[in-house]
Amino acid sequence: MKIRLSPLASDIVISIYVAATLLLRLKFENQTAVDPLTSILIGLSFVVMLWVLIKLRFLNPNWFGLFNPKKAK
Repeated sequence: MKIRLSPLASDIVISIYVAATLLLRLKFENQTAVDPLTSILIGLSFVVMLWVLIKLRFLNPNWFGLFNPKKAK
């Protein structure tokens, strides 16, 4: 059986992950002399890890209901 998170839990995990990795990158880059290419590679690796979790369907984002398929009348 595959483990899946609910859409709301996935949204919360993704939000926390993005905020934590952004703060980690900013703190790390301020403390050390990091060139722009290294910064881009670090950010890309964090995004790829998130993308893999979504593709494996461990995370099922609902994007907090922003993209509802139902049209408002």
